[in-house]
Parts: sequence; C-alpha cells; structure tokens
Amino acid sequence: MTRSSILNRQTALAALILSTSTLVSHGQQDMSKPVITTETKVGPDGKDVLYMYIDGIKVHETDVSKQPLPPVVTPGPAGVLGAAPSDAVVLFDGTEKSIAENWTDTQGQPTQWKMVGGALESVKKAGYIQTKQSFGSCQVHIEWASPANVEGDGQGRGNSGVFLMGTYEVQVLDSFQNVTYADGQAGALYGRKPPLVNVCRKPGEWQTYDIIFHRPLFDAAGKVTRRATFTILHNGVLIQDHVALSGGTGWMGPHAASEYKPHPDKAPFAMQDHGNPVRFRNIWIRELKD
Repeated sequence: MTRSSILNRQTALAALILSTSTLVSHGQQDMSKPVITTETKVGPDGKDVLYMYIDGIKVHETDVSKQPLPPVVTPGPAGVLGAAPSDAVVLFDGTEKSIAENWTDTQGQPTQWKMVGGALESVKKAGYIQTKQSFGSCQVHIEWASPANVEGDGQGRGNSGVFLMGTYEVQVLDSFQNVTYADGQAGALYGRKPPLVNVCRKPGEWQTYDIIFHRPLFDAAGKVTRRATFTILHNGVLIQDHVALSGGTGWMGPHAASEYKPHPDKAPFAMQDHGNPVRFRNIWIRELKD
C-alpha cells in the first residue's frame, strides 16, 4: 500500500467520523422504528421460549427466504497496520506490558488470556477480558483473526465478540464460507442488525474493524432518549452505516435479544471468550464527544 493510498484512507475515515458525529449531534432519531414485537411459544421441551421480531423478521432467522444473507464481497489486499493517532488510548500494542497496564478479567483480576506471536489470544473458560479504563462514545480500531485450523461450523467456528461499554456486541466470527444466521455473522450487531455485506477474510488471516460508536442516552427514569449508533468498516468496507441500535444485543434465548437497560456514561471495552482461540492485536480507542 502506497503512502498516498494510506493517507487517502485516513482522510476518508476522518470525514466519515465527522459526518456521523454531525448526524448524532443534530439529527433526530425515529424511535418508532424498527417495529419490534414479541410472543411466547412453547418449545419442544415444553418450556416457554421468547420470540422477538424486528420489522417482522425473527431474531436469528435461519430461513434465507425471510432473512437473506448479506452478499459476499472480497476485501482489498491486507495493508499496513492501522497506526494509532496521537490522541488515541493504545490498549494493546503486542507487549505483555500493555496487557498488564490495560486489561483484567471481569472480576478485576489479571486476565488468563495469553500472548501468541505478539497477539492476544482468548483462552477457553478464561472468561471475558475487559479494559481497566472506561469509555463512552468512541472510535475503536481492532484487528482479529479466527483460527487457521478450522473446527466446527455456524456459531461454533471462530466465535468471539467485541463489546462497546461491555454491553453492545459487534460479532466476531469466521464467516468465510460459513453459513449462520445473518444477525450473528461477522460484523453483525448481535441479534439486532446484520452487516450490509460479508467481507470476511479466510480463516487465520488478519482482519480489521474500525468502529464509530455513540453511546445511548437515558432519562432519569431509565428510558432511552437517544439510541446507540454504530458505523463500522470491516477490512475497509462499510458494513454498518450509522445504524441506530434498536435494543440490547444480549442473548435472551435462540430467537430474542435483550432490551436497553440504563447504565453509567462510561464502561469498560471488552472482548469475549466463546471457547474458540481467536486472536486480537493493535487495539486503540479515541474518545468522542456525545
């Protein structure tokens, strides 16, 4: 990648940040959309199962005639690492020191995740890893790679996630020639919004997420007055275009996602241990004004 192409990419990203920040500050969200309905059905085991529908489409719908899968797009060649700008908080730079300074498990203890070839790798049953510092609205750069040795399929293949404010999940998954429900593949706002396209690289190859996130706002009664918004580039391709998140992304059963719950203005950034050895590197955050 030439110096001019790198500068052009950085300029384009800066313009995107400015445009989305302006929309958040001055635009008005239509809180009546999308239309969300729920119903409870008795499952095969005789227990009640909650079903949620977003604009008439069931959460985690596997019938592609009802919820088409995003079209596959081949990303451009992998270039140089996304260098952190001067005002960024560098959370992981490939050193043990940056792990000790910035990361803990969810109980505040040293993480059991391990260093592998200069990358931070999730360890089965080690639990989530989260930052010591808390963040609200922010720009995030993070690079990840699913295991080169492919095992499993669907949600069992290279599964992890990055969590803004420890709450709102951008799915990490090996979605290269791996079929699963659209709102659970790589780049999805889990259970809420599929990515525009599937731009996943091959297993073992490094991938990038550039995320622009504006936190939700709540009134004194805990009601959402402004939804969280996401703009996401996956491997340099726009996959979430200033999406207003319709609710939470927490697992509420096979066909439902959590609702918004009031929380502090800032919270730790986190990554998920889902039992697969997913690697992460070059993680930095820039705090943004609300």
